[in-house]
Amino acid sequence: MAVVHQTTMQPTKLELLTEWLPTREWHAGGEARPERVGGFRLDDPAGEVGIEFMAVTDGEGDGATTHLVPLTYRGEPLDGAEHALVGTSEHGVLGKRWIYDGTHDPVLVGQLYALLTGRAQAQAQSLSDVPDLTVAVSPLTVEGAADAAGAELVRVEDGPDHTDVVLRTPGTPAALTLRVRRVLHAGTDLDPGVAGVTAEWRLPDGTSVRGVFAAEVTGLGV
Repeated sequence: MAVVHQTTMQPTKLELLTEWLPTREWHAGGEARPERVGGFRLDDPAGEVGIEFMAVTDGEGDGATTHLVPLTYRGEPLDGAEHALVGTSEHGVLGKRWIYDGTHDPVLVGQLYALLTGRAQAQAQSLSDVPDLTVAVSPLTVEGAADAAGAELVRVEDGPDHTDVVLRTPGTPAALTLRVRRVLHAGTDLDPGVAGVTAEWRLPDGTSVRGVFAAEVTGLGV
């Protein structure tokens, strides 16, 4: 179980994202002024890595865009992931933390796969050991999958409004692609028979909406 500490981070997550978001090809707009408006957490079974799917709204009124930013928080650098580093921050309890774009972190990818195969439970974003029952999962059926921890991250491909995470899973020779939606759209839903995750966030006027956060992709030739 991950413990959510009520403490400070310097710089804050949003301050780091203000600098990092405009460097992404899927970021809609110019200067970033992100505001956290939703999301959820997943637990790392080893208890070492913090995992958060954060929704942030950038802009105002009709021009506002909500981005999904999966993040991981580590006590040591992740080998080979320098390109995915969002930044470092001093945590009031845990000390220095290395914060990564979680689509490049094998721990987050493994737990997203676990969520889709019924081996993990979405957790509240700001509370410890409280399931987030607003997160809905259309399960992924992977024949012969013995262990979620066996999901292997193969590659990550950014698109104009999404990031595709390609992985291999236990007992299946073909690659599986999970598409993480970087630009969220209210009212979207999963197509029938498609595995994925839908969750909630708030619009600038305070209205609560929901849409697709991540979904299985087929037919991409991977």
